Amino acid sequence: MSTQALKAAATGTAPAKPATQLQHFLERYKGQFAAALPKHLNPDRMIRLAMTAFNANRSLQECDMQSIAASIVLASQLGLEIGVAGQGYLVPYKKKCQFIPGWQGYVDLVSRSGRATVWTGAAFEGDDFEYALGDSPFVRHRPCGEDDPKKLIYVYSIGRVNGSQWPVIEVWPIARVWKHRDRNNKVGSAHYSFGHPEMYARKVPLLQVVKYMPKSIELSNALTADHALESGHTYSIIGDTVYVDTDSGPVPIDGSMGAQSGTGEITSADVIRAIEASTTIDELDVAADSIRMLPDDQRGPANEAHRARRVALTTD
Repeated sequence: MSTQALKAAATGTAPAKPATQLQHFLERYKGQFAAALPKHLNPDRMIRLAMTAFNANRSLQECDMQSIAASIVLASQLGLEIGVAGQGYLVPYKKKCQFIPGWQGYVDLVSRSGRATVWTGAAFEGDDFEYALGDSPFVRHRPCGEDDPKKLIYVYSIGRVNGSQWPVIEVWPIARVWKHRDRNNKVGSAHYSFGHPEMYARKVPLLQVVKYMPKSIELSNALTADHALESGHTYSIIGDTVYVDTDSGPVPIDGSMGAQSGTGEITSADVIRAIEASTTIDELDVAADSIRMLPDDQRGPANEAHRARRVALTTD
């Protein structure tokens, strides 16, 4: 029996409901939320949004309250509202709460710099959809009105740096998105994509485009935190540095690349192994996406392995 339960039994009083406990707990952190928030947001609103998410998610109610407070601080640092217009979500993982920016959150973070814009879309069965990549990329999309996530066929993202001649475009068939999810998913059916399929699907190509956009500290931290959770790690942010939680303690990770500094860093050898293990073109394309995360001087061997494996798969 917990200490709280023993006290309740001794005094004959019922323990406070989880929502009430959390409300009182978060009130003690209001000063930290206020210090992290931009001027257009206030701590009372952030607490209300967090409580709404908490009451709607039973798994979130099993999370450590300290991690919920830390997630609100992160959302505050990024200037994103929890559960509002897809800006970001509180996601339970290993009994800890993690804040994950949604695709609209990333659009907002890029646009704030004033140096670039990004947007994303989803094409459904019946839509008039056409695209081309290469040196003159374009996307033409005329929706038909369908919005059933089960009828998604493509998701895409477009980014444009001010003054550039051509946009940066990513277009993914929905089957490739789910393969990407299943390859990286460490939490099974608890993965947030099952509850928010279109949000997750649209964010996947968006994250590829955002890598080529000018980055603020906030955007870099959001990308790194997202990568940490997708890789099966819980994380925390101290100052301007993101740390993944390991058995030996927090390990700092490089916000610009989304890979750990020191042990656990993504290397050319890791990418080549994934490429050589690919058995279909879709699997190969997913594995090859990681080449972009390598330092310039490590990309050559990985690109060679990619070309060789593509030839092998198309001639089998």
